[in-house]
Amino acid sequence: MTNRTRVVLYIGITNSLESRLWYHRNPQKSSAFTKRYKVNRIVYFESYADPMDAIAREKKLKGYRRSKKEELIQAMNPRWEDLGAQMFACAN
Repeated sequence: MTNRTRVVLYIGITNSLESRLWYHRNPQKSSAFTKRYKVNRIVYFESYADPMDAIAREKKLKGYRRSKKEELIQAMNPRWEDLGAQMFACAN
């Protein structure tokens, strides 16, 4: 996830992408980090059946340099569009 200016790249795991997006878009419910940096746009995601695989991938992604993270985003979403608006009707 990122913010409007793409300054921040936030990486996390969840069992409900829609729910996580809702929390990021409702500052009174979000964490101090997401509230401070207004991280509310999904620009990249991966899906895993096994939670342990998701955790391992999250750790790996968090270790990447920003340039590597940007390459992943560019490959999936070259215009850095907010994928949440396309995925969920309630994402507005």
